[in-house]
Amino acid sequence: MSAIRLLVLGAVRQHGRAHGYMVRNDLEFWGAHEWSNAKPGSIYHALKQLAKQGLLRAHDVAPSTAGGPPRTEYELTDAGETEYLKLLRHALTAIDEKQDMLTSGVGFIVDLPREEAIALLKERVAALEDWRAEVTQHWTPEGSTPEEWGHIGEIMGLWVHTSDSGAEWTRGLIERLENGAYVMAGEGEREVNVLPEGAENPYATGTDQLRGPDPRR
Repeated sequence: MSAIRLLVLGAVRQHGRAHGYMVRNDLEFWGAHEWSNAKPGSIYHALKQLAKQGLLRAHDVAPSTAGGPPRTEYELTDAGETEYLKLLRHALTAIDEKQDMLTSGVGFIVDLPREEAIALLKERVAALEDWRAEVTQHWTPEGSTPEEWGHIGEIMGLWVHTSDSGAEWTRGLIERLENGAYVMAGEGEREVNVLPEGAENPYATGTDQLRGPDPRR
């Protein structure tokens, strides 16, 4: 599954209505063009395709008084809202997706109620533990070493290590959420700034350098 759908739907949703440049600006601030397929061409293509599929509603906006071409603004339809939340839940629980799906899901995790986010992350831990058990039972029997399998044994070692490290990170996030970290859905207004004071974002330019995408823009 491609992360671009989740990224674009989530970026539009945080504004209510957004044009392509706003979506691109937000995702580039996250560095999504580096860790996913959210390149400028893919973003604009996704906006048009999602509109064709009835997940976004397009609004033609008149040119500004300062000049420049008219822009199309997008907002989620009811079907788009349903699809967005479906993708978000999938991203947080699926362990067989590329890393950009989990990264995208974590980026939008605050759009879920706290209890639901915690429950989904616990599902992820359980899936990782099940996968680790399957690997150790069928491919790396107790007492064997990677060397006994030749260099292919390193693959099994990688799978076990990935499962362990992924589960450890997820448990840490669960603990932080259980202790009240972040403002989740239904808990009030969120801060616009996403970086510590004085921190520079290597992907941001100009006035966006020290702050995150402003959902009020």
